[in-house]
Amino acid sequence: QVRLVESGGGVVQAGGSLRLSCAASGRTHSNYDMAWFRQVPGKRREFVAGIGWTGSNTYYADSVKGRFTVSKDNAKNTVYLQMNSLRPEDTSVYYCAQGVSYGSGSGTRPSDYTYWGQGTQVTVSS
Repeated sequence: QVRLVESGGGVVQAGGSLRLSCAASGRTHSNYDMAWFRQVPGKRREFVAGIGWTGSNTYYADSVKGRFTVSKDNAKNTVYLQMNSLRPEDTSVYYCAQGVSYGSGSGTRPSDYTYWGQGTQVTVSS
């Protein structure tokens, strides 16, 4: 059984930074593509960033490009989302997800990913 646990959420002022982490147990991240999504109540879960299994290829939603960076540390079995220049509209619950073996990380639909964490709240105050 794969278990993903996000951490690092919190409250930050606009313009600030946060780093989210997603640790896996039960199955290593190293051979799988990973992604971060976010969701606010009443709205669909939206793609934020994806990373291929090697960690070399990354993909971002237009709304976060240039501000967020996704990375993998296969030795620690952890995926990160560095979020800079945060805006109030970034306020959401952020989820990490694990996809397919040797995947590219380019999938932007929730159905492209198999396992999900429980989410971590990020609140950006203006």
